[in-house]
Amino acid sequence: MPRPSPQAILLVDGYNVIGSWSNLKTTRDHDGLEAARHELVEALVNYSAFQGYETQVVFDAHAQNTPIYCEVLTTYLSVYYTDFGQTADTYIEKYCASFHHYKLCRPCNRLIVATSDRAQQLTVIGYGAEWMSSQQLASDVEFIARRARRKQRPPKQSTSRFLFNSLDAQAQQRLAQWRKGTR
Repeated sequence: MPRPSPQAILLVDGYNVIGSWSNLKTTRDHDGLEAARHELVEALVNYSAFQGYETQVVFDAHAQNTPIYCEVLTTYLSVYYTDFGQTADTYIEKYCASFHHYKLCRPCNRLIVATSDRAQQLTVIGYGAEWMSSQQLASDVEFIARRARRKQRPPKQSTSRFLFNSLDAQAQQRLAQWRKGTR
């Protein structure tokens, strides 16, 4: 099955978001950076799919002497670990700079960068990308999670003791027609 065209490409400055979301800061302080990264990625899985965004969460190499690494988790979400000595900011800036050339090959016209780094904000806007603060991303993720939970919740059961009253309007109408012999 062909991959659907994304509504937008969302680049997330991973450590910046971890440092901005209070629940992720708490996780980082109590359980470590790995747990906070995992929690952020888990929060973005459903959000990305629901929004139709191709999301790339970018983490600095964090003083690890490792080459750039990309982990594709779902159709909509990938995690990037930058090359040794490269920051997430640099990766994001290079991506934004090349996006205008890159979008000629792809149908996606929107690039959104989620970070609360002011200098990064100005840079990505200068390249023509959209900017979203880490707090706005947190609000959007929570809104989408609530919306998905509401959608999955089973319909409220009827408090009436009669079966007829618990049926939807169309079923009630059919039963009435059968009762009258018109159907």
